[in-house]
Amino acid sequence: MRILFCSSEAYPFSKSGGLADMASALPKIMNKLGEDASVITPLYDGIYSKMSSFKYLGEKMITIAGEDFKAKYYETMHDGVRYIFVENELFFKRANYYGYFDDDKRFLFYDYAVLEYIDLVNQAFDLLHINDWQTGLIPYLLDEIYRSKPLYNPIKTLLTIHNLEYQGSFPKDAYRLIGRPFNYAYIHFDRLNFLKGAIMRANHINTVSPTYMQEVQTEYYGFTLDGALKSRLNHFSGILNGIDYDIYNPETDTYIEQQFNDKHFVTAKKKNKFALLQKLNLDLSTDTALVAYIGRLAKQKGIDLMMSTLEEAIAESTAKFVFIGSGDIQYENFLRYLQTKYRNRVYTFIGFNNALAHQLYASADILMMPSQFEPCGLGQLIAMRYGCLPLVRETGGLKDTVIPYNKYTKEGNGFSFANYNAHELKQVLLDAILLHTNNPTDWRILVQAAMRGDHSLEHMGEQYLSLYKQIVKK
Repeated sequence: MRILFCSSEAYPFSKSGGLADMASALPKIMNKLGEDASVITPLYDGIYSKMSSFKYLGEKMITIAGEDFKAKYYETMHDGVRYIFVENELFFKRANYYGYFDDDKRFLFYDYAVLEYIDLVNQAFDLLHINDWQTGLIPYLLDEIYRSKPLYNPIKTLLTIHNLEYQGSFPKDAYRLIGRPFNYAYIHFDRLNFLKGAIMRANHINTVSPTYMQEVQTEYYGFTLDGALKSRLNHFSGILNGIDYDIYNPETDTYIEQQFNDKHFVTAKKKNKFALLQKLNLDLSTDTALVAYIGRLAKQKGIDLMMSTLEEAIAESTAKFVFIGSGDIQYENFLRYLQTKYRNRVYTFIGFNNALAHQLYASADILMMPSQFEPCGLGQLIAMRYGCLPLVRETGGLKDTVIPYNKYTKEGNGFSFANYNAHELKQVLLDAILLHTNNPTDWRILVQAAMRGDHSLEHMGEQYLSLYKQIVKK
């Protein structure tokens, strides 16, 4: 089966979030499973420095609103996967990936360029796996313009929604850029909506967790597209994301002080904790719980709940806290304030540092993810791999992957709370800290269960391969 994975970002060439990881991981696993998967993505400004090894493939002219724009194509191999880059300096050689006044034109150009690439290389593809709004008009363009050509006629499309909140919504008149007669397939609340177009025209749709697939069919989580998604219920499913065990492996991780596994971790985690506490100039006691937060500082991630309760949790416990992330300035300033006030118990790193993140996963006892909504979440999967127990709100992929501790049966791999409520977060956090302090036996049982869960790319890949076969067969 020949699969073309279409993504507006792809690690290690471009990344702003989890989509980039998925764009590198899933094609890699597909190729390991014997399929032929490649990635097509824009050539952004930061990629030009890596072009010395790229092969030039050719170019195509794409017309948007009567104006011609050139798409140049390059390819390279990375980690066993073929990456195809679409170059147009006007659209993509910019400081950021998104957030420009002409994003509608930029990603319409990219969607056309994906389909023109197929003609350029004269290769038949069984499936175009598109991702999020930036690729949203590909199924519509395929149906309306390209489907009549023999090379394109058999192609099926799968849309993966990584975050429904971001939809690619533009003024209604932007439809004129498409160069086709007006069509309600892509109109939503009197605006051109790239994601709505994909939902209505893709052969199949999936989200990145089964629970999120159910949630987005409700008014609260559906961001006004719940009706459109319910109309496609017979072609809608959810598959949990996985993580790359080659990258996130405490047995081989070179970033951490002491490597460990699910059989021998107690002493190693304490050594890692001591090294990190020393590095960050925090209190050096390794017997008290170390609580971590790693991620974006945004309302979606539940930071407002943390703002309401963290200072109380610090005052009512002996735990230490380390935060890594960036985002809204009010959240950044709050975490800076905590560090200033509690210098020997709180450390805040504004930004992202990969080595520090690995060290924190390997050292921390608890990872907070009190998200308002979470399509899948990767942090809790990485944390469990490193014996750090996630504390999550029961939403999306967090609910699918974290089994809350049961003090009677000793079952579980983390902690959770149901309602988006600051008091619930505080109580569960204090209970988890107390369990770590007073019941090391149960704690070890939970850590071992967390480390032995299978959230690998291979497990995810097998589920996607099964879905691919179903779509292509239909």
